[in-house]
Amino acid sequence: MECLLEQGVDTIFGYPGGQIMPLYDALYDYTDDGRITHILTSHEQGATHAADGYARSTGGVGVCFATSGPGATNTVTGIATAYMDSSPIVVITGQVPLASMGRDSFQEVDIIGITLPITKHSFPIRSVEEIAASVREGFRIANSGRPGPVLIDVPKDLFVATCDYKKAEPLPRIEAPAVDKAMVKELAALINEAERPVLYAGGGVNAANASAELTKLAKKSQIPTGTTLMSLGCFDREDPLSLGMIGMHGQKDANLAVHHSDLLVSIGARFSDRVTGDTVRFAKKAKVAHIDIDRSELGKNVEPDLALYGDVKEILTELIPHVKRNKREAWNEKVDGWKRDARLTNKFEPANIIRTIYNVYGDDTIVATDVGQHQMWTAQNWPFRAPRRLITSGGLGTMGFGLGAAIGSSRANPGKRVILVTGDGSFRMNLNELLTVNAQRLPITVFVMKNRTLGMVRQWQKLFFARRYSATDLPDNLDYIALGQAMGVGATCVSSLDALREAATAARDSGEAGIIVCDIPIDENVWPIVPPGDAINNQVVKE
Repeated sequence: MECLLEQGVDTIFGYPGGQIMPLYDALYDYTDDGRITHILTSHEQGATHAADGYARSTGGVGVCFATSGPGATNTVTGIATAYMDSSPIVVITGQVPLASMGRDSFQEVDIIGITLPITKHSFPIRSVEEIAASVREGFRIANSGRPGPVLIDVPKDLFVATCDYKKAEPLPRIEAPAVDKAMVKELAALINEAERPVLYAGGGVNAANASAELTKLAKKSQIPTGTTLMSLGCFDREDPLSLGMIGMHGQKDANLAVHHSDLLVSIGARFSDRVTGDTVRFAKKAKVAHIDIDRSELGKNVEPDLALYGDVKEILTELIPHVKRNKREAWNEKVDGWKRDARLTNKFEPANIIRTIYNVYGDDTIVATDVGQHQMWTAQNWPFRAPRRLITSGGLGTMGFGLGAAIGSSRANPGKRVILVTGDGSFRMNLNELLTVNAQRLPITVFVMKNRTLGMVRQWQKLFFARRYSATDLPDNLDYIALGQAMGVGATCVSSLDALREAATAARDSGEAGIIVCDIPIDENVWPIVPPGDAINNQVVKE
């Protein structure tokens, strides 16, 4: 507990149990005097997602406690979610005593072995003297280089063993590799010579806190800039140079700009299949430069012509002075011609629903989502203007992520508006965390896109499986008003933009949690879409 204080931890999300009970006994003294707040969630998965949301919304490290056995295995989805999206969390699990390990003891499970492929590092504690060093190193690893989850597994008998403790300052982050200045100049030359360059920004821009540097580079050389789902907000969506999201459900101008570019500069992005589509036909007219802190990403999915290994912020800082000012009028005029005018109409459809919510809540709102159609509608239509405003599961695509993440984001950002946009399929997975929202008096508004189906799966069945709707339609048997009453959270159902605007305004001004259910048709689909395995310029814009 003292080591956690060293790291600046003020909030822990968790759920107690037998093998971690000694740690919770120690925690009693730290919560009793207000040094640390513990958030008891309804489930360990919710606790892990909350720690993740805390980390994503602040740039710090989120912390989660869980006991052994099922408590530990309940964190696995949350750990995998954080791993795929490079989110720094530290999960501390209890374990059976050393003498009981390997004997199939009650609630014994090899959580280190289970999570080995989805953690950045793991610490199986085997002596009390290891605990302090492991906690300190765990935080350093979680938030250095490419961030990620760290697991510390402590046998119960070591929680009550004793050793000498000496306070220490937090360890400095592991140093990034030195910037290769010659390669930076080579990249600058490529940018200066290019006629049709595009910047492709990924989640690494947010992780490196390099939004300002990205913006400075784009504006100095007037380069159209697209983002991945994970980096929305790192470049102001309202800026004339913004292309929005690239990929399967990306904006038309973003995909066409990449397709017709002669230079694509990837910055902290990993060329995910949801961005590239068919890699053979992806940006085939362009030279590709790739900047990343993770050496293993360089050339993994797309072979770059120029690879720069290092910290995104440091490389961009070195690059900007070597890049010439350029208006690129012809290229930007061509890109502007591809842009779609997104106007708010009176039709109660997903795009207008998202824009209406945005108009009520505004820019300084943290938006958590679950996974599915509602996630893409939010990404396409909410004009994210600053980093760390969108909290969503990209790499793993975790339904049920959103409510826990909203809890963590709200706890980490008191005074900020936090909303969750979800679908009725995702919402059912972890709606038990509404009890946590109520218990903690968190002013989170949950917007449910109710279409009575697993919308994205149904859309794929419709487009690619001959409309064979297998196990996707949901029974319409959830009474949201009664649910809200049972959970101590107000709920209302709307079916028009005027009703939505009124309900959202009331929820925003109340300072209390609420559920607003938006009743939409079952066949509302996400457009555009790139069919899986196709080139990203071959978007299906509408049925």
